[in-house]
Amino acid sequence: MESDEQVVEWCVVPSDIGPLLLAATRTGLVTVGFHARPAVREKALGQLRARLGAEPLEAPDSALLAAPVRQLSAYFAGELREFSLRLDWSLISGFHREVLRELASGVPYGTVVGYGDLASRAGRPGAAQAVGAAMGSNPLPVVVPCHRVVESDGGLGGFGGGLETKRRLLALEGILPQPLF
Repeated sequence: MESDEQVVEWCVVPSDIGPLLLAATRTGLVTVGFHARPAVREKALGQLRARLGAEPLEAPDSALLAAPVRQLSAYFAGELREFSLRLDWSLISGFHREVLRELASGVPYGTVVGYGDLASRAGRPGAAQAVGAAMGSNPLPVVVPCHRVVESDGGLGGFGGGLETKRRLLALEGILPQPLF
């Protein structure tokens, strides 16, 4: 195998919000997918195949995935507040990438930001809807914490993993009360 050939390795890990599909390249973690049941998983793997030009290989013991698996497990156990993973941003570009990088670096664990505030921080005041679109296309949810972006009036806003998943992540971080059941 030539060293410049694209490699995509993936696995499914259990979490408090359901099974997550993790995929990594040599550059870093490239995808975190919610609700990784077979049909969802096949669709996500097909998208990775098309976008990255490589056949994703299932590799639960992958060295590329060891740190993401370990850090996500620690996050859900309440033992990790800040991810220190290498990320592969190749699935996202332009303003969406700028917004997600700002989110990853500027909105710490246990805090939230409004869509409009995040647009301003990313240099595009008034682009709250574009920020919403960026959150919806985030290929690295949880690690790039789109669950921390909320409506300015206190509403949760949307979430690709579903609002119940968003509530559970915000509760884990102490922003919302833990659900009673």
